[in-house]
Amino acid sequence: MTTLHFPSPARHEAAEALREEVRAFLADELATRTPLARADSWNGFDRDFSRKLGQRGWLGMTWPKQYGGHERSAFERYVVVEETLAAGAPVAAHWIADRQSGPSLLKYGTEEQKQTILPGIAAGETVFCIGMSEPDSGSDLAATRTRAVPADGGWRVTGTKLWTTGAHDADYMILFCRTSGTPADRQAGTSQLLVDLRTTEGITIRPIIDLAGQHHFNEVHFEDAFLPATALIGTEGAGWEQVMSELAFERSGPERFLSSMQLLIELVGVLQDAPGEAAQLALGRLTAHLITLRRLSRGVAVMLEAGENPGAHAAIVKDLGATFEQELPDIARSLVDAEPDAASTSDFVAVLAHITMNSPSFSLRGGTREILRGIIARGLGLR
Repeated sequence: MTTLHFPSPARHEAAEALREEVRAFLADELATRTPLARADSWNGFDRDFSRKLGQRGWLGMTWPKQYGGHERSAFERYVVVEETLAAGAPVAAHWIADRQSGPSLLKYGTEEQKQTILPGIAAGETVFCIGMSEPDSGSDLAATRTRAVPADGGWRVTGTKLWTTGAHDADYMILFCRTSGTPADRQAGTSQLLVDLRTTEGITIRPIIDLAGQHHFNEVHFEDAFLPATALIGTEGAGWEQVMSELAFERSGPERFLSSMQLLIELVGVLQDAPGEAAQLALGRLTAHLITLRRLSRGVAVMLEAGENPGAHAAIVKDLGATFEQELPDIARSLVDAEPDAASTSDFVAVLAHITMNSPSFSLRGGTREILRGIIARGLGLR
């Protein structure tokens, strides 16, 4: 059986110096942000906030300067991501673009795509969404039925993408689709295309309201939508390899265990004056889990900076992180006699309600447990 090694990250002095700068900025910028709003950090859409990060050089941090980047280390970027999430900052306007769409274009995109798109992402001006999931296929991306047919000067796209977070606010989408063959061919014949959602005709975006009554998800329908030949990202037919590389960025970051962070903060606040033995044990265990997840995630960052493709390692971080996040509401309810109520004047109760309603999605976004554990099993040589 193969073993998976998570390399040890060395202490990075520049990153730790940056941490203090980021914390000071966030303390000032988020001073009036409520705990409930902080609990919705992933989905907090604020273009102005993202622009401020871009102005400080905190987006596109590791990219070449010629594309608007700053050529800083992966660990300096990790600090910015970690601190903004821990503080509950509204990151949705730059989140997907900075985390995975930009790095994918940097790795596979044409020079024209890089020059056109990447500077806008680094400035916090350009918003992306992910065109992967489809109706009736869940996390089985290889079952994609959205098809791009060659046409004069480009492609004609027909199909539907589902659970597309932020599509109604996005400027661009990276679309995973089939350019040849059939779904029976699985990974073969798939490609990625760059879609300008602002100008492309034949695209309908319909809202999906979630359990918490919020509009983050969407159904995106393509009806004979024309995309130019220049929309192709990377190599036609190599979409599967490209999308797997992209998912390594999506699955391994601190967002995979900090989605519930505000609830942990509120729980500590409620218990700190008179913590019983059960509370001390529970908080100690949660803290240990959090430290371990952070260590694993930083190990993946080492691999990404080295140019490796740590798919199985990232899947482990994502699976364990989702478990941690989803267990937290139940642990909180076992320690504090309170029922979730989004309208409560108690910050703890309101945040508990928000996390409770949103936590089912934590093990769906970025791949279900079944898919992730299949990837892990293959990485270990078990299948």
